[in-house]
Order: sequence, then structure tokens, then C-alpha cells
Amino acid sequence: MYVPQMFVSMLLFIVLFFGIGFLLNMLLRMTWVMAIAYPIVVMLIVDKVGIAAYFKSPGTSFTALGTNFMHLAMADIFILASGMIGAIFAGVAIKMLRVRGYQMF
Repeated sequence: MYVPQMFVSMLLFIVLFFGIGFLLNMLLRMTWVMAIAYPIVVMLIVDKVGIAAYFKSPGTSFTALGTNFMHLAMADIFILASGMIGAIFAGVAIKMLRVRGYQMF
């Protein structure tokens, strides 16, 4: 992956998950909802098995998930980590707005 492409992808993941996290925090009034849900989103992005497989055969499903995580490229890890940073930024932004007295957040 080229460096400009990776940089743009990281920026898009930060903005995307900041926006989703901000809206979820505003609607659900739970400050860290996206930061908690983001690992599940990453699991759905990385895995190659269905969600039902985690309940039917959790041992093999989580083993396959761990194998898929181990085979991720560094660029993929940076991009997924930047999404987590965006989710955390959304929680911090909501927290700052609530501290400053904005009741709608």
C-alpha cells in the first residue's frame, strides 16, 4: 500500500468513526458507546466467519479470528487503530461538551 493511500485511509477511518461515535453518543447519551462497540466492529471487518458461528462453535471461531488478526498487514493495523482513535475522540468531544454545559449532548 502506498503511503498517501494509507494516510487518506487512516484519516477517513478517524473521521468516519468520530462521526458515527458522536452521533451515537448524542442519541444514546452514553459517552463511550462507540469506543466499547468498536472492537466488535473490527471483529466483523477482520473475521471470515458469520456472527452465528461465534455462538455455535466459539472455540474454532475465535481461533480463526486470532489467526486472521495475526495475518493482518501493518497498514491494516494502522488503519483499524486510527478508527479506534476516532471513536475515542468522539467520546472526548462529547465529554468536553457536556462539561461545558451543552445539555443536548
